[in-house]
Amino acid sequence: MTRKVVVLAETREQTLRNISFESIAAGKYISEGGEVVAVLIGESITPLANELFHYGADRVITIEDPLLRNYSSDGYTQALHSIIEKENPQSIIIGHTALGKDIAPRIAAKLDVGLISDVTEIELVGGNVIFTRPIYSGKAFEKKICTANPIFATIRPNNINPLQKDENRTGEIESLQTQVKDLRTVIKEVVRKTTEGVDLSEAKVVVAGGRGVKSPEGFEPLKELAEVLGGAVGASRGACDADYCDYSLQIGQTGKVVTPDLYIACGISGAIQHLAGMSNSKVIVAINKDPEANIFQVADYGIVGDLFEVVPMLTEEIKKLKLNVK
Repeated sequence: MTRKVVVLAETREQTLRNISFESIAAGKYISEGGEVVAVLIGESITPLANELFHYGADRVITIEDPLLRNYSSDGYTQALHSIIEKENPQSIIIGHTALGKDIAPRIAAKLDVGLISDVTEIELVGGNVIFTRPIYSGKAFEKKICTANPIFATIRPNNINPLQKDENRTGEIESLQTQVKDLRTVIKEVVRKTTEGVDLSEAKVVVAGGRGVKSPEGFEPLKELAEVLGGAVGASRGACDADYCDYSLQIGQTGKVVTPDLYIACGISGAIQHLAGMSNSKVIVAINKDPEANIFQVADYGIVGDLFEVVPMLTEEIKKLKLNVK
């Protein structure tokens, strides 16, 4: 059964986030040959539409408004809801990001439909779309079928592979005007505390530090390793609580959930709250002086040693490998 699927494309600082392409791939899969409509909301974002076509979108709808330059719950909800009402899709896909977790329940309530959140896998069986999502802090998984119309789901970043990029693909761009009104808040300016670099929630490699880094300066070797690997730096709540780093780096049940290809845990004991945010990483490497640390129970590779000795050694070896490859 073919389906029309509406996908929300996320942007950050006038660039498309990877979750946009992953959402399109999910939409193409469940559409079974139907139309995938990508939605762009913001200001001066129409030039980004072509890249969405390259990754599989069939049509792109843009809503531009100065009031939507920065994300606001009210503004984005009004804009996306107006498009969904106009398009009447059979399915809606949004990334399970900070934005998606905020806006998806609002849209679901307005549509009076169920929402399947934090999806990590999608299957098509007998005409049904089966979604897999983690429960109990990642200790188990459940499979769900949405019987409502439209099917509405949010997908976890780094779990659905984007389609092969095809720069020859084109499509129709439709610009809509919608009256954004009665906004309770308007974001004038966004001041970011984190440094520029790879987005932690979408990074393919994450180097994370815990209380074992001992100080803010202790994160410097981790930052160097992350830079060599083209990854991002994260932290446990313990490190954040100790003021070693900003809470924007926190990974865990009350922080960000990450699923990179490679997760390197440095000086992290492995509390259950932290494991909930990273245990689904494809490969986990743990570095800890305590051989009994809980993090070794989930690690694919474990190194018992001082992170201040091990991490610089890893960094140097990886630099040598890169030089040899060149």
